[in-house]
Amino acid sequence: MLKNYMGILMLNEREDNIKSLTKARPIAAIPVGGRYRIIDFVLSNMVNSGIHNIGIFTNTKSRSLVEHLGSGKPWDLDRKINGLYVFDLTSERSELRDIDVLNDNMEYIYKSKQEYVIISSSNMLCNMDYKEAATYHEESGSDITIIYKKTNSGKKDYLSCSTLYINEENKILSVGKNIGASDKINISMEMFIMKKSTLVDIVKKGMEIGYHNSIKSIIYEHVLKFNVNAFEFKGYIKCIDSLRNYYNASMDMLNAEVNKELFFNNGLIYTKSKYEAPTKYFNGAKVNNALISNGCILKGKIENSIISRRVTVHEEAEINNCIIFENCEIKKGCKLTNVIVDRNIIMHENTVLEGSDDFPVVIEKKVEPYEF
Repeated sequence: MLKNYMGILMLNEREDNIKSLTKARPIAAIPVGGRYRIIDFVLSNMVNSGIHNIGIFTNTKSRSLVEHLGSGKPWDLDRKINGLYVFDLTSERSELRDIDVLNDNMEYIYKSKQEYVIISSSNMLCNMDYKEAATYHEESGSDITIIYKKTNSGKKDYLSCSTLYINEENKILSVGKNIGASDKINISMEMFIMKKSTLVDIVKKGMEIGYHNSIKSIIYEHVLKFNVNAFEFKGYIKCIDSLRNYYNASMDMLNAEVNKELFFNNGLIYTKSKYEAPTKYFNGAKVNNALISNGCILKGKIENSIISRRVTVHEEAEINNCIIFENCEIKKGCKLTNVIVDRNIIMHENTVLEGSDDFPVVIEKKVEPYEF
């Protein structure tokens, strides 16, 4: 168990290609799998690995995220010693850098008793045990270890992610950017393992130099100076940095093998419980290969779809390859294919919408129930 490790989650991921789902929430708070949020995966991974001191640095759109996290009880982080800490990334500076944020909250880092730290973003969807990577880091004697994934789909997935060039001894020689030129590449999962003292030195160096925007940019630019090693993760992973990747990752969850690996392989994925009543299936309802959450009322046809809590699907409605968020109502005669319906949407009777795998139709979130 990694009792000598603390976790830091930097929730400043780029949202350029997924803005339709992040206008009122960060990527970390996007619902996934019916009743989870994206942040649940990295949080659960850390807790399952024995990390119980986790600091989350979030942005100004954090209301739904903070509400979801609460005191950290679902992840056993409501503790008197250590636990869950949430820091708001608001700043009076014209340009916000995670170097500045960490420097402003250095007291939290100094007071933490752990010797090592794992820094991660939230948008790498996977189920992993950090213990093996941490053991490798300590035995290698490197200053920093970056967790990465070998992929054969670099031309269509992981676009704009960082690529690692690694020698036979697992030393990182340089870092580039995936522009879709090759299928076989090494993708950085933006998970960094180092001593806490190393992190402090990097933050100080970043403040002195002044032109670096993030911890990772300093590491990537000085991989040879810092003695940076690579650790390969061999399980399923999806980078949620675009609407296409989010949709495809959600559809992958309908595959039994992927579902088992994501939610059970290296420990359970925990989330906030809302204690909903069981879903009610009426006569005439047809459901095939779908993830159905609690509290739903289902009368229509649902296939290859993900249905979140408190969704009502009326008779003669057909839902195929869709993702329906909480508190939505799909009225009689609606036909939806490759559609993402965000929260509080009421689909008018006989509405017909059809997207594609690469370009799903998105009905954006409303604060109050809104009839579309």
